Amino acid sequence: MIVLGIETSCDETAAAIVRDDGGRDDGNGRGVVRGVILADIVRSQLDEHRAYGGVVPEIAARAHISHLDGLIAMAMDTAGIGFGDLDGVAATAGPGLIGGVMVGLTTGKAIAAFHGLPLVAVNHLEGHALSVRLTNSARLGGDVDFPYLLLLVSGGHCQLLIVEGVGRYERLGATMDDAVGEAFDKTAKLLGLGYPGGPAVESAAARGDAARFNLPRPLKGRPGCDFSFSGLKTAVRHAVEALPGDGVSATDAADLCAGFQAAVGDVLADRVKNAIALFRARQPEGGALVVAGGVAANQALRARLASVAADGGLALALPPPALCTDNAAMIAWAGIERLRLGMTDGLDASPRARWPLDPNAPPVTGSGFKKGHKR
Repeated sequence: MIVLGIETSCDETAAAIVRDDGGRDDGNGRGVVRGVILADIVRSQLDEHRAYGGVVPEIAARAHISHLDGLIAMAMDTAGIGFGDLDGVAATAGPGLIGGVMVGLTTGKAIAAFHGLPLVAVNHLEGHALSVRLTNSARLGGDVDFPYLLLLVSGGHCQLLIVEGVGRYERLGATMDDAVGEAFDKTAKLLGLGYPGGPAVESAAARGDAARFNLPRPLKGRPGCDFSFSGLKTAVRHAVEALPGDGVSATDAADLCAGFQAAVGDVLADRVKNAIALFRARQPEGGALVVAGGVAANQALRARLASVAADGGLALALPPPALCTDNAAMIAWAGIERLRLGMTDGLDASPRARWPLDPNAPPVTGSGFKKGHKR
């Protein structure tokens, strides 16, 4: 099975071709290979948005329109196939910036309709949730089987979920305010480190003293699996305002980044520890903690979560860094997982700005949101 994936939910325009190898042995004693990425083309829009310190939705949508067709052609050429070789088209249908989502989904519909192919309207978050099953089988010596515990951490999302199967998710906790990636971006902006903030903060933190600033660990030690990062972000701002002299020195920035990253690691570790206890009680056969999303590329946080997983008796499974950030290979793979189960969508599938993986999860209440807000 060969599927074209299209991703346009935010500020990456991406197209990929992924082939399902059906769980064949790779012949090298490393286990089975589920999928092969034949092409994975990503065009970042950082240059378009850098001057604004964040993503401008209208600019993002126009860039998707300008470049998507060319990227799809490039992916097809790289894979050495034609549209007649495809078994399906998978396109992100949400959640995300609605203008961009519409561009990718409409393009996917047009290709599917013209070539008589099944369409899969993919939840972008499910793409992240299932990406580890594309890449980790051979590397871990076996499949990442359902059920598993998922920490999804990105610029717009911070959630803990039990992944019971394709399309079957139970949310254990979510952020009450900022997502982790958003907190990284805002911290970088406060310190004048530029955009995107995640890599800049991680790089600066490697040179800093994490103990210099006394930063809070919101919700650490409390029951439950929800998160809050707005207080930590505010504490960084107060620390910047209290610095003597004019501006933030390189040493100040490095120490604040190190302290901020350490605080995030403490919060994630605490919340994940609580989630592991719930997961093992509800799904005793589950054996893995999966960390996915753009923040999962942070090496310091990976190391911290590896220790938490080991203490909880779970294997840690992570996509390679290139598949943590937004990409179309994960969308194509989610399409393959759904096509295997006969789960396709009509050409009337609607784009969605919001699309929770667990529609039955209770509303998140807390700092920054009115009672009853769905996240």
